[in-house]
Amino acid sequence: MKKFVSLLLAMALVLSLCAFAQAEEITLRVLAGQSTTDAGIEDMIDEALAKKYPEIKLEWECVDWGNDFQPKMQVYMQSGLPDIMIGKAQDVSTYGSLGLLADLTAQPYMDNILDAAKEGVTLDGKVLGMTFNCLYQGVYYSREIFNELGLSVPKTHEELAAVIETLKANGITPFASHMVDTWSIGNVTMQFAVNDVFNKNAVWGDDFRAGKVSFETSPEYKTAYEYNKLIYDNTWTDETFSLEQTACDAKMVMGEAAMKVSGSWSIQNFLGIDESYDFGIFPFPNQTGDAKLLFEPNITFMASAKSEYQDAINKVFEVIATDKDLQVAIYDHTMTAPMVKDVAPTFANPSQTDIDAYAAAGMIQDVNLGNNQLVWGGFQEENAKDIAEYLQGKLTIEEVLKASDARRDNSK
Repeated sequence: MKKFVSLLLAMALVLSLCAFAQAEEITLRVLAGQSTTDAGIEDMIDEALAKKYPEIKLEWECVDWGNDFQPKMQVYMQSGLPDIMIGKAQDVSTYGSLGLLADLTAQPYMDNILDAAKEGVTLDGKVLGMTFNCLYQGVYYSREIFNELGLSVPKTHEELAAVIETLKANGITPFASHMVDTWSIGNVTMQFAVNDVFNKNAVWGDDFRAGKVSFETSPEYKTAYEYNKLIYDNTWTDETFSLEQTACDAKMVMGEAAMKVSGSWSIQNFLGIDESYDFGIFPFPNQTGDAKLLFEPNITFMASAKSEYQDAINKVFEVIATDKDLQVAIYDHTMTAPMVKDVAPTFANPSQTDIDAYAAAGMIQDVNLGNNQLVWGGFQEENAKDIAEYLQGKLTIEEVLKASDARRDNSK
């Protein structure tokens, strides 16, 4: 009888320990640098994670990627990184080179990620990030306006000038813009630079740090900066430094402008305002008439190399990389293109036919060719602020170029 009681007690103890183990929760800290499209995906991830791994909880800190992600990372590099960081693919080059990111190469869930998504997050043969989606960048245009005025997509500066002239003659503002958002100036400037600078010299940024080239002596980079003036001279100059993105996109949808140099983040606004709005996309023409449509690997999941919860982190990444329902929900919400295999968003994208045509012609370029060489925080962002001053007549273009050269040490 004593043996039987002892056995029962032992079994009860084992069961209680098992129950405790099952109930034990792991909380992972997440720093999410979000683009304007991304707010809300944290709730989707939480819901999907709870279904498969209810013991894992995520403590989210969501910040604006353009303004706050880099400063937050600088702080956490001193005090201890979160377990998971969500940024852009270009962030892997910045933080992976410092040995801060865990190696994801051998994780089975990485087999679900497109090879093209791994190229920009691979350092020294190690995949240090899981890129989930991408944004296309170029000139969005109103098909209705172009069709009504018999306009063709311009490939050269001369053709673009003719389109601008026709639009103005018909009382239509050529470009929608919101230059109050410095990130927008920085983004479009890199679009210009990829097609005019980096597609001609793929290591221009490295040459810049080596002292072989400079902004002041580069006619191509000067022209890339001056394209901002072309847009400024052909937009609503009285509003662009007070108009925010959503209001700007609304004015375009309402037919007040025909084109906008932007990225896929505008699609949410376009279709949110008018789900029947018909728009296409083309590359901003470069000096040689061979500009490519750009894509930017966007939402990228990174793991701290020093986290004590590597197994739990991998379970989170596994859910994101394998749960098709979650993936479609995020793609449809953000209205972005997948970098995960065998999944198709269900939202209607009027510009998809243009994207497919450029892809079929081999006219697609990863914008991180430039972003990986010239970092955003402390360099591109500061250059964009100077360009804003130039557009408002407070600096000359020569002063802006000289200031960019002075930031050489902050460029990588």
